[in-house]
Amino acid sequence: MKVIHLIGGGDEGGAKSHVLQLVRELGKHIDVTLVSYRKGKFHDDAVAMGIDARVIRTGNIILDLIKTLKLVRSGNYDIIHSHGAKANMMASIIKRISGLPVVTTVHSDYRLDYMHSILKRYSFGIVNSIALRKIDYHISVSENFKEMLIDRGFNPQRIYSVYNGISFDTEIQPVSRKEFFKQYNVPFSEDCTLIGIMARLHPVKDHETFLRAAAEVIKRNPNARFLIAGPGDELMTQLKQFAQKLGISSYVHFTGMVNRPYDFFQVIDINVLTSLSESFPYVILEGARLSRATVSTRVGGLGDLIDSGVNGYLVEPRDWKALSEHLAELSLDGEKRKKMGALLREKAEQRFSLKNMCSTQLSIYDTILETEKTVKRDGKKYDIAILGYYGYKNSGDEAILSSSLNEFRKLCPDLSFLVLSKNPLETKKTYRVDSIYRFNIFRVRKALKKTRLFLAGGGSLIQDSTSTRSILFYLLMLKLAKKSGTKVMLFANGIGPIKKPFNRRLAQAVLNDIHTISLRDSRSFEEIKALGINKPWIYVTSDPAILMEPADEQQIDQLLKDENIPCDKPLIGFSIRKWGNYRYYSQIAKIADHCSRKLNAHPVFIPMQYPGDYDVSRAIMSLMEQPASIITKTYSPPVLLGLTSRLDLMVGMRLHSLIYAASQCVPLVGLIYEPKVEAFLKEIDQPSAGTLDDFDEENVCCLLESIWKDKQKIKEQLLPATHKLRIMAKSNIMAAYDILSRK
Repeated sequence: MKVIHLIGGGDEGGAKSHVLQLVRELGKHIDVTLVSYRKGKFHDDAVAMGIDARVIRTGNIILDLIKTLKLVRSGNYDIIHSHGAKANMMASIIKRISGLPVVTTVHSDYRLDYMHSILKRYSFGIVNSIALRKIDYHISVSENFKEMLIDRGFNPQRIYSVYNGISFDTEIQPVSRKEFFKQYNVPFSEDCTLIGIMARLHPVKDHETFLRAAAEVIKRNPNARFLIAGPGDELMTQLKQFAQKLGISSYVHFTGMVNRPYDFFQVIDINVLTSLSESFPYVILEGARLSRATVSTRVGGLGDLIDSGVNGYLVEPRDWKALSEHLAELSLDGEKRKKMGALLREKAEQRFSLKNMCSTQLSIYDTILETEKTVKRDGKKYDIAILGYYGYKNSGDEAILSSSLNEFRKLCPDLSFLVLSKNPLETKKTYRVDSIYRFNIFRVRKALKKTRLFLAGGGSLIQDSTSTRSILFYLLMLKLAKKSGTKVMLFANGIGPIKKPFNRRLAQAVLNDIHTISLRDSRSFEEIKALGINKPWIYVTSDPAILMEPADEQQIDQLLKDENIPCDKPLIGFSIRKWGNYRYYSQIAKIADHCSRKLNAHPVFIPMQYPGDYDVSRAIMSLMEQPASIITKTYSPPVLLGLTSRLDLMVGMRLHSLIYAASQCVPLVGLIYEPKVEAFLKEIDQPSAGTLDDFDEENVCCLLESIWKDKQKIKEQLLPATHKLRIMAKSNIMAAYDILSRK
């Protein structure tokens, strides 16, 4: 493998350390070249480290581009890896010309890179923002930067994380305080408690917060002294004036640039960082290697290294009061500094070594090359596109998506997905998939042409009981996918009711033209046959949500606490939605009151879709005489599933409230508002409370009492039924994957 790295070449600090150490380590395993677009210390250090380093600087950006392109072509490189604004611009243009894959490492929040200069912000900053969008693969050096990129619309499936790493076994040349103080004209006594910050003097590093905290620490520990290391003559004068204003000039010293960072970390007692934004700062790792107690703002990926209060402290940006508290405490407690520093080094060595960083980077290169190979074979970008009722805050439908994605990823972790969603950003963040707005037909059509398999997945998509508009939309999407040359599967669907003759004829024409139809219940199979659909491969499966696993117990305990749900009584869940008239509200209220009085249970209303179900539940609770609880916040499907597992009984209108209960072997009663609810109850042989038009609350109360007496027996009955449904659902996933895998 041959990789060429492009970088501006004026980099300092963490970005410089990351690139130079990474490239040198990569050079032990692959052919790697480093190109800088300026001469200077960065290039000189690269050469000194034995890196194959080149400089391209003609004074003309077009000539720089031509020379880079010529080098890329003559070197037969497999991947271009860029760092920073100019390199990203060059790489994005060369990618378009050469077709080579490009990956860029995002070392900082690119919107803050030029916050000190309006001119640069609206020139280099804008160019970089555009170039980043043109590059297909992105590497973040912390999880929060990955979240930042996802928030800004980048494809989560092509964002990778490579934590900064350092070597923990190379030799460090020792230096004493006496030697360091003499070299950098530090006027302090050698026995002082020395608190240091190493960061370039730049607004994003927020040295003023460090100085404000210093002023407070001195009041409690007059022996504390403060060392500020880093380049930046423009800001140094301003910071010195600020220290003078605070009356602490004699306690603070500016060293300027420290040529050997480990000299600095050897002489300080406490390592500090006050940045407003970071990726994953090397200065924290370098301090950790020397077991220095650390206090930092909660930025970048530092939460992955520092367990606040255990092996260091994290404070919020600009919170100088909290910073001063921790610094004062540590400055007065040498034993605590020693203990925290040792624990910090231990964790850093385990997770943030140079060896781990290199291994992860090589794995990313392999993944990119394999992805590019697959794309070039058929021109497709996505393995699977999924359409359903997603992005509407409906827990049941989101459970279908969550379960399906998890199961596909178990079969092949590298599958690429596109989800058509009402809320693409939320879908991207939640499921780590690419997502587009489901009603943007032009984007959908373009995306489907780049998709191998289209799944119209989960729920009852093909029905006109909600509206004709709904069935027309889903049939149009199926037709569009088929015309785009994509394999098309109706995936674990409920069919019907379809009442209008035109809609039935249209459904027959469209569905007879697709590859496969899997149905989540036998009633839907009967409807398919009645429609005259017989050309695709048709079979009965079960709802994918049956495969979902509940969240961990700690999350459920927290939910119960946050929602003030009592734990000293049995819980009965109610999942009610709006349907037709409001007459059943009072009946449900009477049933819930009966459960409270007769069964000594506490009713818990569980909205499955917000805000509709929540409003209905509140209306019902207002009619009750006994106390009840309602889930007020939106929780993920696994968390609601975990809550369901804590229930003794579920009374549900929502189909997926019943699926949740069945999957956890919780006794249940269904209230039928659509045929799909009745079909599921028959599949698992569990009782119905009747339809909304004919159920009687007294009969339902008697039914609930009967179930209450036989709870254990019913749980045992549900076990084999749900086991069968899980097998069917897994087989459906396998069938879809088999279709995808066929040439």
